[in-house]
Amino acid sequence: MDVGKRPKHLPRIQALAAVGQCRLMSLWDSLFAHLRQPVAQILLTRNDIADRTQYINAQNTLCELLSMGVIPIVNENDSLAVSEIKFGDNDTLSAITAAMINADYLFLMTDVDCLYDRNPRDYAEAKPIEVISNIAELQADVSSAGSSLGTGGMGTKIVAARLATSAGVTAIITRSSKPGNISAIVAYLQSQSLTLSDSISTSAELDAASLTPSVASPPLHTRFEPFPTPIRSRSFWLLHALTPHGTIYIDRGAFTALTQKAGLLPVGVISVSGTFSQQEAVRLIVLDKASSALALDGDFPAQGSLRSKGEEVGRAVVNYSNVEVTRIKGLRSSQIEGVLGYADSEYVALRENIALVGQERSRPVTPGLEAMERASP
Repeated sequence: MDVGKRPKHLPRIQALAAVGQCRLMSLWDSLFAHLRQPVAQILLTRNDIADRTQYINAQNTLCELLSMGVIPIVNENDSLAVSEIKFGDNDTLSAITAAMINADYLFLMTDVDCLYDRNPRDYAEAKPIEVISNIAELQADVSSAGSSLGTGGMGTKIVAARLATSAGVTAIITRSSKPGNISAIVAYLQSQSLTLSDSISTSAELDAASLTPSVASPPLHTRFEPFPTPIRSRSFWLLHALTPHGTIYIDRGAFTALTQKAGLLPVGVISVSGTFSQQEAVRLIVLDKASSALALDGDFPAQGSLRSKGEEVGRAVVNYSNVEVTRIKGLRSSQIEGVLGYADSEYVALRENIALVGQERSRPVTPGLEAMERASP
């Protein structure tokens, strides 16, 4: 289309995306046809996975395609998406997709070999960061801004790695101009895993000759190790697939109850900000009594004070709107009907619709995978 740089006008971006989707899939289909490998196209927006049923449907479709031997090509539906329902970058989309299918690896391809402790373009002595066990402690230069035609730079890849590793997926950053890096890195990791298994094996009957030799040195890359106890599927959906529309501030007692698998009662709600409706997602921020007393200005949050003092602890899909929660906050559940004239639920949010950061971890459950494993010989 003879476009030198990314347009700024949204309708033009969407029109070009519609043209590009056809050409991109034609290219993928042509390339994979040489290998007699069928491919499929899946286009997503945040709206497509904001509904739990649609999220499960997307999961099932991806797993069914893989079980059929078809490679799904997943992309954002840029021809329809607007800022409110966009993932924002392909890195985030790839991380959510990897979590959906319980992938072993997520490769985040970029224009550098790996992460460095300093920008290698400016500092010749910059050192590569090869393995990151705890992404929260990462200290690296992320000044790479991405290409003029794409979205996302190194910063978005760090975010994507955080999402993927929280779901139990190993995330890897490596250079996109060397696609052979992918197979070489996977071979190296598999050989390392095999070597480790061999070293701890107590079987005297193990035939060393049958072992695959270790790959001496892999291509340069940065590997983010997955969490040992990943977030389960529904909690991942609540935390990362939904866009929060507001914030509910809760006291420490309510948070403690949530960690013990109780739902969120109105008596534990301190305040509300933002505009949200029933069955929409909100942030949960916990406040200690001292900070909450200072932060409240009458019945309303003092400007900026709650956000600066509170700690975000999770996300929830609520049973009441922001107006309703404001009216019933601090009350007992038995008082809801007297205040509102009705009581849809005794809970502001049911426990099954709440996910806490760093609290609920188990291997993600991907529909279809267990059946696929049982069916395999």
